[in-house]
Amino acid sequence: MSQAGTILIVSAAVADQCTHCLIVISFLLSACGRAAKKHRIMGGDASPGSWPWHAFIVTYGPNGFTQCGGSLITNQWVLTAAQCITSSNYRTEVHLGGYNQSALNPNEVTLKVADTICHPAYNYLTHGNDICLLKLSAPVNFTDYIQPICLASKNSTFHNGTSSWVTGYTDYYAHANVLQEANLPILGNNECSCYYQNYYYYYYYYYYSWLPKITENITCTQSKYEQKGPCYKDEGEPLMTKAGSVWVQSGIVSYSFCGGPSLYTRVSQYQKWISDTVTGTPPGFVTFTSPGTDSDLNFTCPTSPPFTSPSSFPTDFTTDFTDVLVTDDSVFDSGENLIHFTHLTSLCILVVLLHVFAGNGI
Repeated sequence: MSQAGTILIVSAAVADQCTHCLIVISFLLSACGRAAKKHRIMGGDASPGSWPWHAFIVTYGPNGFTQCGGSLITNQWVLTAAQCITSSNYRTEVHLGGYNQSALNPNEVTLKVADTICHPAYNYLTHGNDICLLKLSAPVNFTDYIQPICLASKNSTFHNGTSSWVTGYTDYYAHANVLQEANLPILGNNECSCYYQNYYYYYYYYYYSWLPKITENITCTQSKYEQKGPCYKDEGEPLMTKAGSVWVQSGIVSYSFCGGPSLYTRVSQYQKWISDTVTGTPPGFVTFTSPGTDSDLNFTCPTSPPFTSPSSFPTDFTTDFTDVLVTDDSVFDSGENLIHFTHLTSLCILVVLLHVFAGNGI
């Protein structure tokens, strides 16, 4: 019997005996989800090589360029959000192995995208099936700074509160030069639907007329009042959970209010589509099973304010923000969301300027 055949039999036997653990099947044949560089992951600025599967995607169109995140899943395929790809006719480049966009990255490799395959049922209005695969123009050589990540298989479960990480190049609405990292717990879909559909509808009543639906194809995170997490332009970034020494991607950033509940395309729901689409070396799929019972199953959404639709836009936000300590405006550290006060602040500034100009006779 060949060595590969022996490995498959052993992995099958292990899978039959393991019920509440990480079951690595594809990993035995294709090393994925391992960072060669050992760094303490603390949040904030990432260290070189901490996230070797991270991909920075830039698309150049007639009106400039757009940027998104992504993840390397094989030596020639990158996983990202469908909303990141506005047209297959535009030139798209993928940067791998970098972490600081304001300095020289000697380990960075830039490749063009040869083919773009987004999910055929993607809906740009509802963000449904927000997933896309990019085929690189050539296979990339793996190094300590460039490695593929494992993907969550269809039978994976990530219970409410499961510790996860997300990366991105934003610093609270602004672009960050150094790759950022943040630790966020999984928010069960019942609780996510409660906070996302009601809580944010309350605070953004006059700003947003709709919100994406929370379905089985969606997973969520929520930093509660710590004000950290993905922000605008972090679309396509991977949501990751570590089991032992292996990192598993469970989601793709799809929709987010900075510092609020964030929605991700649930990778495990698309195992078949990914496997059928990727050519060449197959990606490594891993079954992650959270132990115990998911507390989200017993969650009941409160009916008292602020979980009701207001007759007018609220002006008092002290109930939910008095405990926030503003020490840094980074979305990956802590900082209060100031979007609520934007119009009031602008009006005050305008009044002051008019008063000054009038007093000086201008």
